[in-house]
Amino acid sequence: MPRWQPLLALSLCVSVTAFAQEPAPAAPPAVTLSLLEALQQGRAHNPTYRQSLNNEGPAGWAVKNAYGAFVPSATVSGGFNYTGSGATNFGGANVVKTSASVGSSYSIGLDWALDGRILSAPGEAKANQRATQEEMNAANVQLQFDITTQYLTALQATAQVGVVRQQVQRNQTFLDLARARYQVGQTTLLDVRQAEVTKGQSDVDLLVAVQAENDGKLELFRQMGVIPTAPIDQIALTDTFPVTQPAFRLDSLLTLAEDANPSLKALRERESASGYAVTAAKGDFLPSLRAQALWGGYTQEYTDPDLLVSSEYSSAQGTAANCDFQNNIITRLTSPLPYPNGGIIPDCNAYAGLNGTGSALDPAVEDDIRTSNDVFPWDFTTNPFQVFVGISWPILNGFSKERRLSEAKAAQDDAEEQVRFTALQVRTLVHSRFLALDATYRGIEVASANREAAGDQLRLAQDRYRLGNGTALELSDAENNVQRAEGDYVNAVYAYHKAVVALEAAVGRPLR
Repeated sequence: MPRWQPLLALSLCVSVTAFAQEPAPAAPPAVTLSLLEALQQGRAHNPTYRQSLNNEGPAGWAVKNAYGAFVPSATVSGGFNYTGSGATNFGGANVVKTSASVGSSYSIGLDWALDGRILSAPGEAKANQRATQEEMNAANVQLQFDITTQYLTALQATAQVGVVRQQVQRNQTFLDLARARYQVGQTTLLDVRQAEVTKGQSDVDLLVAVQAENDGKLELFRQMGVIPTAPIDQIALTDTFPVTQPAFRLDSLLTLAEDANPSLKALRERESASGYAVTAAKGDFLPSLRAQALWGGYTQEYTDPDLLVSSEYSSAQGTAANCDFQNNIITRLTSPLPYPNGGIIPDCNAYAGLNGTGSALDPAVEDDIRTSNDVFPWDFTTNPFQVFVGISWPILNGFSKERRLSEAKAAQDDAEEQVRFTALQVRTLVHSRFLALDATYRGIEVASANREAAGDQLRLAQDRYRLGNGTALELSDAENNVQRAEGDYVNAVYAYHKAVVALEAAVGRPLR
């Protein structure tokens, strides 16, 4: 029997065995995730990005506050008070107060001021607001760069799993072939053991690759700021990224980055705000205007109105006694002329507001006293209206104005240098990533050529081994070279895609 017939039968046997051992198709994924969905989830849930959005509200209110300084501020206050009964000291003498009192008060004040800092505040606040908006845009660019890069990393890991699975199948075929040849006496047990070791190594590589794939997806969800909605091995990333020859021009990219990079634009706005701060510091050397107006009122009510009645009654008795004393004197004045009406005041009690007997206050007087005391809490006595208009011009203040102006100018100089530093940094980064993009694209061509060469080498090694002219070690090396070449090609493709994303992040806007 010709030598080629058992080899043909062996090849057919190995092919049938390999087909029988080919793994069943994997179950369809439970959840799919596109790049657009990942970016939407990231903008909605990424904590770092959400923190940057929180700065928008304070920046907007800072602008409103700056314009609000031109409007008078109004203050309304009010309150209630209680004073207990007891002795108080007034002028060194103890004054006994036998009744507690309650009171209430209110005040309405308007205050308006105008100075150099108020005049320059709106411009500074609006520049800072624009800077905040650009910083939010920069955070969005960074988020898009991070999520897109991680999405590509996860896809790259998935592709590497496919490469290792192919290697596992090749090694299984190699093992089946070695065993079949050993059974017919075409090789030694050493080749079988070599094939078993190679197959075991590829199984371990597959476990590592699957773990890297799962880690890449987990990291993607972490950057999105959400928890995976399904087992991580059942989540499939659906986007594909074609490889196209880059057609960017370096000078156009540099010009675009100069105008569009949000981090650079934010620093320019901060520089503008520092200029307004210098103007505000210069305003300290100018006079300031101030105007104030105040309205107010109060109430005070004794909790024991009988004290007031008694006090008035005592005062009336004293007045009546004095009247009687005067009557006694007047009746003695008979020269040079008699005093009119006989020199006698008709009724001393009438002067004191006493009733006809002098034993109590007249009821009408007592009612007036009680009514005038019943004022708490809303029957206010209005205070005199107050208004103040003035101008102040600080002359000597220990050089504090000069210090503030110097600090503002130094901050402005620092802002200008920071803008220049960042502009150089952006220009360098764009240039570097432009070169990296070209290098990665060329790397795909090299990796593709190496992959084709490794495939040809593997086919030759397989043919030699089937014909008995090659060794198991040669075939194993050829299979390892194919796996390495396939993996390098995958890495080259995704390095190119990541280079495009990195260039877009450096420029500050999408380029595709």
